[in-house]
Amino acid sequence: MSEKTARAVRFDQYGGPEVLYIAEVPMPVPASGEVVVEVRATATNPGEASIRSGAFMPGSSAFPSGQGSDLAGVVSDVGDGVTEFAAGDEVLGFSVRRSSHATHVAVPTSQVIHKPSQLGWPVAGSLYVAGVTAYAAVRAVDPRPGETVAVSAAAGGVGTVVVQLLRSRGVHVLAIASPANADWLTEHGATPVPYGDGLADRLTAAAPDGIDAFIDLFGPEYLQLAVDLGIPRDRIETIISFELAERLGTKHEGSMDASTKEVLTEMADLIASGEIEIPIAATYPLDQVAEAFRELERRHTRGKIVLIP
Repeated sequence: MSEKTARAVRFDQYGGPEVLYIAEVPMPVPASGEVVVEVRATATNPGEASIRSGAFMPGSSAFPSGQGSDLAGVVSDVGDGVTEFAAGDEVLGFSVRRSSHATHVAVPTSQVIHKPSQLGWPVAGSLYVAGVTAYAAVRAVDPRPGETVAVSAAAGGVGTVVVQLLRSRGVHVLAIASPANADWLTEHGATPVPYGDGLADRLTAAAPDGIDAFIDLFGPEYLQLAVDLGIPRDRIETIISFELAERLGTKHEGSMDASTKEVLTEMADLIASGEIEIPIAATYPLDQVAEAFRELERRHTRGKIVLIP
């Protein structure tokens, strides 16, 4: 790689992980109010897989397309008018241009914050999507101390953060996940509830006084289950099943509802203090991006899968 080029993940058509490749691209140049970040870690997310496959927002990609939202790294260049950051600063944040799966990325200063020194690179590079999505989902159901909240996909990248945010508010969490994640969920104060046939009965047995709210992080079957359980629709939230949520009259808030520097800073401080952790399931070098997404799309990992450029 020369001084004037960077490396970035690209895809030229919709499809599975096999359509992903690494391209040499011009080194980003910061516009006014932007910084260029030399990326040290950037997480993978299910939404990126959905866009790449064409399942979400089909036709929205101009090929060749990049991908990636989360990022953490070191500022290598600053644009005109930038005073808050300087070359050499360690930062974390996000890109809305699907561009962070790369060695370098240009982003507005409104999308990055200074990285707390307590955060390692993989955790810092996983904070945005998981952190702000969990924040938005919890805020949507307005949990109160002593209430019971059920969470589907409770051991995933967003789910692990949701569980911890709820527990920090004194909430009894019914954590729907595979039995393999039961120990981790129990250690973090949740009641694990295995998914699968008979789930409604298991949830009812685990909460004889009723379930006050439901956060769906997986798919429409859980949203319908929440309605069938009689949970008030204004206290049912999904981050994925938007069309069904519209039909059922439930909530569907996601990362864009909380994508602010203030929320990002609050989540970074919670993690830096040790109050919340982001489990890292695996790290992959950038040129193994296809393998990273194959693991992600099996939907059985606990925590985040991270690319290390």
